[in-house]
Amino acid sequence: MDFDQLETFISVARLLSFSRAADKRFRTQPAISSQIRLLEEEVGARLLDRSGGKVSLTASGKVFLKFSEELLESRKAMLAGIAETERVPRGEIVVGANEGTCLHILPEVFAEFKKQYPDVNISITRSDYARILEWVIDNSVDFGVVSLPVDDARLTVKLIHRDELVIIAPPQHPLAKKQSATVAEAAKFPLVVPKGGHTRDALENLFFERKLKPRYTMELDSSELLKRFVAAGAGVGFIARSNVLEDVRANSLATITISDATIRRDLALVFRTDKSLSRAALAFIDVAVRIKGVDAAAGKS
Repeated sequence: MDFDQLETFISVARLLSFSRAADKRFRTQPAISSQIRLLEEEVGARLLDRSGGKVSLTASGKVFLKFSEELLESRKAMLAGIAETERVPRGEIVVGANEGTCLHILPEVFAEFKKQYPDVNISITRSDYARILEWVIDNSVDFGVVSLPVDDARLTVKLIHRDELVIIAPPQHPLAKKQSATVAEAAKFPLVVPKGGHTRDALENLFFERKLKPRYTMELDSSELLKRFVAAGAGVGFIARSNVLEDVRANSLATITISDATIRRDLALVFRTDKSLSRAALAFIDVAVRIKGVDAAAGKS
C-alpha cells in the first residue's frame, strides 16, 4: 500500500461516498474503487460495506481508518520536522478555495510565496464554501480561503482581503451609465445569480427585507460563467469587485456601486486552531497578509 491509497480510503471513509471521494481526489469513480479493492486484498479484510446502495465502514475499516489517519499525520509531522531542522520552509501546503478566489485573489500571493520559498510545493483544491470548511476540519487541506463570516470555534481566522459586492452589467446597459444604483433599481432587470453560497444568501435576505420580487433569469455555479452571461446581455448580476477588475479594464463589463447597502465579501485564511503549523505554513500566512495589504490584527481567532 502507499500514501495515495490511504488518502483515497480516508476520503471515501469520511464522505461515505465513492463519487464524492472521486470528485475530491480528481479521479474517476472506477479508479477510486480499484484503489480500495487493492487495499482490501492487501490487508485481507473488507474495509467498506457497499450493500444497500450505501457506503459504511466495517469493523475492520474503522480500525484501518484510525491507523491510516495516524500514519498520514505522522508522515506530515516527519516532513515538517525535517524542514524545521533545515531552518528553511520546505514540504507542501494544500490550500482550498473557490473558483473566483483562485483566479483573482490568490495568484499574486502564490507567485510571491514561490519566489521566497521555492522548495515548498503548493497544491490548490477548488470547491465551495461548505466543502472547503469540511476539508479544513478533517485536515484534508492546511488552509481554506473563504468569505467571512466563519463561525466555528475549531477554526482560527486571519483576514487577508477586503472586498464588497457590486452590480455588474454590460457597458451598453442602462445601469452602466450610473456610478451607483439602489438594490431596487437593479432588481427591476432580469438577474443572473449564483446557485447558492454566501452571496446568494445575502441577496435573498436583502430582497426579502426590502419586499422586492426579483426575476432570476439564470442561476449559475460559476462566477466566471456569471460574468460571461452578464457580458452577453442575459441580465445584471452581483459579484465581488475584485473579481471583475480585468473585465472592467477590457470594457466587457461595467461595475455599479450599490448605493443603499454594503454587502461585504471579505476573505480570510482559515485553519484548525489545534493545528501545529509548520514553518512553511507560518510563512504562507505572513506572505498572504502582506501581499493583500490587510493587517493580521484585523483578523479574528
